[in-house]
Amino acid sequence: MDDIAAAIKQALSAIETQEQVRILYACESGSRAWGFASHDSDYDVRFLYVRSQDAYLRVDVPRDVIERPIVDDLDINGWDIFKALRLLRKSNPPLLEWLLSPIIYREGSASIAELRTLARHFYSPAALYYHYSRMTEGNYRQYLQEKTEVILKKYLYTIRPLIALLFLEQQGQLPPTNFLETLLQVQLPEEVRAHIHALIARKQSGAELGLGAPDTVLNAFIEERLNAWGKHTFSVPEQAKITQELDNVLQRIFTEKETR
Repeated sequence: MDDIAAAIKQALSAIETQEQVRILYACESGSRAWGFASHDSDYDVRFLYVRSQDAYLRVDVPRDVIERPIVDDLDINGWDIFKALRLLRKSNPPLLEWLLSPIIYREGSASIAELRTLARHFYSPAALYYHYSRMTEGNYRQYLQEKTEVILKKYLYTIRPLIALLFLEQQGQLPPTNFLETLLQVQLPEEVRAHIHALIARKQSGAELGLGAPDTVLNAFIEERLNAWGKHTFSVPEQAKITQELDNVLQRIFTEKETR
């Protein structure tokens, strides 16, 4: 882990030099952040960055993403802070998961803590419901429903957003990025919980979650939840208020001193 952490820090520093940006925040996303990585899982590093003020005062504004090809299991890319703040205003679920990641490689701005607070206070349940319900249904219909043989790890990628939605319904809060933490805090039939934990244990141990027979317990549970998610009504965040708060954060980012 020390070697990969050093490689990640080196890659981030190289990006800052090559792209002439300041990285405000970098974290792990994907299976390592969710808590069910295997030993050969990629490192999915995501970061937020800012350019100098002069870089934005141009007719041709620079791209708002930075991407690098995957090298030695390291998948790294990031978003410009302007893009990130606009997406935060919309409660973009991947961005919220980044901000709440349990694995942080760099937090070089005091403003990141402010963004977490704003995310928790102004998030849109409707945006999360739409994202996680579509992800659950899409994965289930494509990989698991009415199959005689399934790729077993697809259960984890179907159950994760489902559990996130259950947490949102039961706790009335943003779900943690770490799936195991979320799982501990939701009410589930014990048989369903046992089947989920069995899959996680197999994946963490390095066992191949390849082709196998469908899990009828999990299929029935997924079907039940998809049928239960009918029409919902949600409160709408105050867009004008969060926009002003995000503007304030942005202004502080341009005047603050970097922290590491």
